[in-house]
Amino acid sequence: MNAVLEIVSPGALASLQDLGRPGFRRLGVPRSGALQPDWLRLANALIGNAEDAPAIEFLVGGLVVRALDSPVQLALAGNFSAAVRSAGGRRCLDSWRSVTLAPGEALHCGMLSPCRVGYLALLGICVPKQLGSASTYAPAGLGGLDGRWLSPGVRLQVGEGSAGEQMLRTAPLLDTAPIRVLLGPQEDYFTAASQACFLSEVYQVSSAADRMGMRLDGPMLRHRSDKGVEITSDATVPGSIQVPAQGQPIVLLADGQTAGGYPKIATVISADLPRLAALAPGQRIRFATVSVAAAELAARASAARLRALIADIVPLAAVGVLDLQAMYAANLVSGVVDACALDSAIWPATPAQEDWQNPRSSRNSPREKG
Repeated sequence: MNAVLEIVSPGALASLQDLGRPGFRRLGVPRSGALQPDWLRLANALIGNAEDAPAIEFLVGGLVVRALDSPVQLALAGNFSAAVRSAGGRRCLDSWRSVTLAPGEALHCGMLSPCRVGYLALLGICVPKQLGSASTYAPAGLGGLDGRWLSPGVRLQVGEGSAGEQMLRTAPLLDTAPIRVLLGPQEDYFTAASQACFLSEVYQVSSAADRMGMRLDGPMLRHRSDKGVEITSDATVPGSIQVPAQGQPIVLLADGQTAGGYPKIATVISADLPRLAALAPGQRIRFATVSVAAAELAARASAARLRALIADIVPLAAVGVLDLQAMYAANLVSGVVDACALDSAIWPATPAQEDWQNPRSSRNSPREKG
């Protein structure tokens, strides 16, 4: 049986994303897909979806969704808090867990910090695919909702769910190590001093960051005068670091164009690109160069960490977390007793205790005193 989830407020740049549509770059179609694919996989694992099922990706925060006529099971992945609101009140949730919304309940996702990307996986979501993927690529109108960003009033068909809730025993750690890169393919377009600067100085994520790319603020990188500031357009990939004439690097992300005419000083390795893509404006980064062999080892290590996290998903009750749904459904005030009353079947009252229980007793009457 299907249920319906309504988008009440999409927040900033909310869209449907899965693991993307590989194999079409030669036709000018970017892969798209989740900026942080490991978090999308974790969200889907928390509710038993296939790892490549589409989910809602949102930036910054402010996403609000509501279950309509049937229960809906969701999973939250990313660094944000949330609250479930209904006519009966409000309850707060942490992320990295699943939750069931009863009909009429709304989930409010808080602001993301310190990262800018969050995911909401939906049990049994049913979305049409284009070129093998439901991922939204707005510039070309591709995706399960005709390539549109999510907007208020959009309704998604999902599976009805009320299964037990689960959580990650340990949330993913935020890695602050330098972002690893392979130099090139046009590092020779930059002066030796600029190459050294790129690998030694601190850069900051600017506010000019979306799903297509991320501009970095920091020391200017100078092109060699004998090479120029442009190249004949050639292929780009997610992670390509282009440097236009003004000298500030731009890192291409999931929706980045498939070709470009700016020299590329380096390429972010696949193991570190999701970490970079999730960084919020204002965060500081350094770059470090590695070999191709080291990049391959890093990719395998990253995949192993993801498998370990998925294997560590447990029911909420297994780690001592209160099952709020069960508490709300139970009569927590039944069986109330009077702590001052005596159980005469077990402890017969003495005359003094009878006087204490009955202050109008004749033994307490003023007429009896003296």
